[in-house]
Formats: sequence, C-alpha cells, structure tokens
Amino acid sequence: MLCYVVKRLILRPQTRDDQGAILGIRKNTELAASAEAADDRQFVKSLARGFMVLRAFRAEDRGLTNAELSRRTGFPKPTVSRLTFTLLSLGYLHLDDDTGRYFLHPHLLTLGYPVLRQLSIRELARPLMQELADLVRGAVVLGMRDGLSMIIIERARHRTMATWPLDIGVARDIATTAIGRAYIVALDDKERETLLSEVRADDESRWREIERGIDDALRSYADNGYTLSAGDWVPEYNAVGVPLKLHDGTILSFNCGGYANRLDPDQLKNMGEQLILMVEHLSRAHGDDIGQS
Repeated sequence: MLCYVVKRLILRPQTRDDQGAILGIRKNTELAASAEAADDRQFVKSLARGFMVLRAFRAEDRGLTNAELSRRTGFPKPTVSRLTFTLLSLGYLHLDDDTGRYFLHPHLLTLGYPVLRQLSIRELARPLMQELADLVRGAVVLGMRDGLSMIIIERARHRTMATWPLDIGVARDIATTAIGRAYIVALDDKERETLLSEVRADDESRWREIERGIDDALRSYADNGYTLSAGDWVPEYNAVGVPLKLHDGTILSFNCGGYANRLDPDQLKNMGEQLILMVEHLSRAHGDDIGQS
C-alpha cells in the first residue's frame, strides 16, 4: 500500500500549485542573485552585516579591533561592537583580552567543511591534478566563484612550487586570473554581462585593461580550448584555465601554471593542452560537461 501511494505521488501530473511553487523558487533565486536583493523585505540586514564583518578579515591580518573593522565595513562602531560580541558568543571570533583584537576562530571551518565534502569531484580530481602538476613541473588549482573572486577548493603542485601561496580557501581575482577567466567563458551571454558589470563597477579605473584581458580570454578559449593569463594577475606567474560545468549547473574552474621565468610560449601551450585532457578525463569520470553546455 505504501509503495502504491509513493508511486502515485511520484507519477501524478504537476498541478497549478506545483508549477506556481517552482516559478516562485526560480523567481526567488533570481532576485537573491541580483543587485536588488538587499532592498527586498526578505533580506535580513543584520545577518548580512555579520557576514560582512567576517569577510573583512584578511589572511595577513594580526587581528582587528572594532575601530579597524568599522573602517573596513563602513559600519558605525556601536554596530560593529554588537556584531563582534554576537560572533564571539557564537564561537566564530576569538578576542585577545590584552590587545582588544579579534581573530577568526577555527570554528568557522565547520561552515566550509560540509561544502567541500559535498563536492565529490575533489576526490576524483586530486590524483589527476597531482599527476599533471608533476608532469609540467607547475601547480594545478581547482576553484569556484565567490563574488568577484575564485576560491581555491583543491590544489596540487610540483615540489619546486612549494613556496607559492596556494592554500585551500585563498581567493584569486576573477577578472585577471586564468582560473577566473575560465569561469567567465563558461557563462551564458546574460550571466557574463551581469558579472562584467559588477567587475567594472568594482574597478572602473582599470576596466579597459581588464576588458581587453577578458576579450583575449574569450578568443583564446574559442581558438584553443583554454584561457590564458600571462602576468596579468601578478608579473611572476603565468597560467592557463579550463572550466567544468557540473550537471547541477555549478561552474568550476581549473588552472595550471608556473613561474613566468620558467615558461616559454610553447610550454604554456603544452600546459593548456594537458589541462584540457585532464578536465576531459575528469568530466567523463564524473559525468559532466566541459565549458558551456
């Protein structure tokens, strides 16, 4: 009897209520991803401010005071004091009583770990990435988008790249890196236009230079199957990038690079070709699409 009921529920045609619920979810998702989200009545400003305080911390910081957090976030000091107290009580901040400086607490990692665990592709990618890193004597990185950055979620490197900063969780610029440009080329036209508008608003003074680099990346991807960043992010690092679109629509990006003074154009081209082969292999194993679907 139970099996019969379940079967009826699964096979029954969609009603208007079902269709309305689906449309409502899609509309909500689109609104949440838009610039108008912060003005919507569903948007909880106090919650957003709490996350903005957490995002104000940088890897090089040796703790931040309420005054420094106020300057970085633009929030009044009394507001910051209430937010840091709340985050401290929840275990996401640590306070040094002697200096009055706040530090991110390792408890924050409990938020990120489930995300990484859900990305089963990391387990498949890791040995392939290490094999490629050793082959080209460089570094291979897997990243996903976070605002105007790409966050490293997995990495592998040749022993000669041991000092290059490639820790999981490190952010890389989306517009000037090969890994970021790989993400951009995998977007559809509307999505890409929206993202580039955000990039331009964030750095209007460098927009023409950034736009040229992205246009070059689109041509490189069309001609060669990979994007390129030759000293555009930092002068001493060259890299190529290839996107991978998962079956749920999530776009991941792979980057393969090395020290600029060790890479001639032919070696960079070889990196690109080897990275394409690696992503194709991974795509077949995971059942996903390369680039745009």
